Amino acid sequence: MDPVKNSENRLVVACSCEGTMPLDEGTLARSCGGTLRTASHLCRHQIDLAKALMADDRPITIGCTQEAPLFSELAEESGAEDRVTFVNIREMAGWTRDAASAGPKMAALLAAAAEPVPPIQLVSLKSEGVALVYGRDELAIEVGRRLADRLDVTILLTRPGNVVPPRTTDFPVLKGTISGATGHLGSFALRVDDYALPSPSSRDRLLFGEGRNGATSTCDLVIDVSGGAPLFPAGQLRNGYLRADPRDPAAVERVIGEAGGLVGEFDKPRFISFDAGLCAHSRSKITGCTRCLELCPTGAITPAGDHVAIDAAVCAGCGACASVCPTGAASYALPPVDALMRRLRTLLMTYREAGGRDPVILFHDSDHGEPLIGALARFGDGLPANVLPVRVNEVTQIGPEIFAAIFAYGAAGARLLTRAKPKHDLTGLQRGLATANAILAGLGYGSGLVTLVETDDPDALRAALDRVELGRRPDQPATFLPHGTKRNILELAVRELHRAAPAPVDAIPLDTGAPFGGLNIDTSGCTLCLSCVGACPTHALSDNPDRPMLRFTESLCVQCGLCAATCPEHVIALEPRLDFAAWNEPRRIVKEEEPFHCTGCGKPFGTRSAIERVMSKLRDKHWMFAGAEGQDRIRVLTLCEDCRVEIVVNESFDPHAMPERPRPRTTEDYLREREASGRDPLN
Repeated sequence: MDPVKNSENRLVVACSCEGTMPLDEGTLARSCGGTLRTASHLCRHQIDLAKALMADDRPITIGCTQEAPLFSELAEESGAEDRVTFVNIREMAGWTRDAASAGPKMAALLAAAAEPVPPIQLVSLKSEGVALVYGRDELAIEVGRRLADRLDVTILLTRPGNVVPPRTTDFPVLKGTISGATGHLGSFALRVDDYALPSPSSRDRLLFGEGRNGATSTCDLVIDVSGGAPLFPAGQLRNGYLRADPRDPAAVERVIGEAGGLVGEFDKPRFISFDAGLCAHSRSKITGCTRCLELCPTGAITPAGDHVAIDAAVCAGCGACASVCPTGAASYALPPVDALMRRLRTLLMTYREAGGRDPVILFHDSDHGEPLIGALARFGDGLPANVLPVRVNEVTQIGPEIFAAIFAYGAAGARLLTRAKPKHDLTGLQRGLATANAILAGLGYGSGLVTLVETDDPDALRAALDRVELGRRPDQPATFLPHGTKRNILELAVRELHRAAPAPVDAIPLDTGAPFGGLNIDTSGCTLCLSCVGACPTHALSDNPDRPMLRFTESLCVQCGLCAATCPEHVIALEPRLDFAAWNEPRRIVKEEEPFHCTGCGKPFGTRSAIERVMSKLRDKHWMFAGAEGQDRIRVLTLCEDCRVEIVVNESFDPHAMPERPRPRTTEDYLREREASGRDPLN
């Protein structure tokens, strides 16, 4: 059954929260995705109604998140904890100056909340409490002293000045400068230069022995109060690495409080699903796609042969790698892309069927976006009635398949809410926005439809949403259900976007780095060696086992560049574009030739262009094929492997009989010549 359609199998509860927001019961009953029950004070005066609903065997969606802990207790008592979902329709829809027209939006939020959420995969990190405190002076020792009763502490002082020796050696105090660091909570490895032990006879200041470089240290967590540069890229996102400005007492106190609790086993989400078989990073030691490597802020992604490796323990979940991965090797898992797209499909289709107009999707996170929207609802004008908020783990996870899908489903605009000073680098996201806007503009949807809203001010958020330029909506919006791999979903969404486009065109030029494109192949220089076919990770380039042929399927090309880098003739160039006409064609034959026939037995082998190119490179340029004798020898290249062996044996043709090379002249040779000529060899 289509989840957008009403289902008698689900109870949907909408509460007016003591009459502070109107409920359009007619619209909600028609479109909320289940049997509607309304209330005005479900968490207090009507608590018996809540208990009765929990006792029902049907799944329940409750339009309240503030009292979710209370309702969860009731659900547990009734054995309904696995059947209850919650959605915030108050701050997200009801508390707004546009509340009178918010019925379609409420219905859409209630219906979308029923979409199943896949379970979260977890990564376990274990810490035994072995801590290294890295600093310059007595502050580091004081931090260690404060934590010594909870952690196994070692102090490392970098270029210490006059540090007063501790009265008792409660924990080691060493000298050294960290020159390299890897790892995460429970598994840090540090390289320490200028490492030295303290002298026990230090009197008024700590004295250290002679330092040495290249010492190593392992620990479970690192507390950095050195005031220097962070030991890790995006250090604030590294689990187990706690850093504070030594001049900020409050920051130091926060670090001490956090460090004391980092003992035991901890779970973090596995943010990225990775399929190494789809990765287009490298083939035969030739580098192709490096999009994820360039964007990962934490260094969690590293080359690993033909593919990359993602350290789930280091990954901070920004999702930049998944948003730019052209093959779908890296995909976001919180939630998976198909689950997010099903929620968006239900949201937009329900909103449209409930009578809503000009929907604008607002992607936001829980840490920044939800509090900001909540503040706008409580102290300001609330969200506009046509703005549909969608919470994601990180807005930087949003990729081109999402943008294509929401506009194919009928969205009139999209905004992504971030902090004024974003937690994650937005470079990858901005590239994705540029690509999405180019495609939307090229298909007639409108210009600048997908943009960022970078603010910490609720009123500025409302002002930005009031200024949204609405795009043209399709006359027949898409209704497709997402399925398959991330790349398959992307292709399906883009095709549907083109089908529903207000002004469809055959081709749209795109900027370098786009995940779509074709190839410009100089067929006159191509020898059909098919090196590009072996290098192509998506099989966009293919051969024909029955005859010399190179074929190309543009819809499979991800612009990784491996073919161009591998081609020995350098006749392949990338052309980023979105060519729908080429997508709809079968595999295009780029070049084909009749096979070259052996001049001895007539057996087909190789291609004429390849044989002629090899002959042209060797004739008169290699000792074996130089001169009159060489011209006779070169015919061996026109023979198949069997005839070639026969002629070499019968004619005593020795391919290794290379003339002896001239002996290199040495200093002794010059001195000998000078002596033979009667000159002083030393002058």
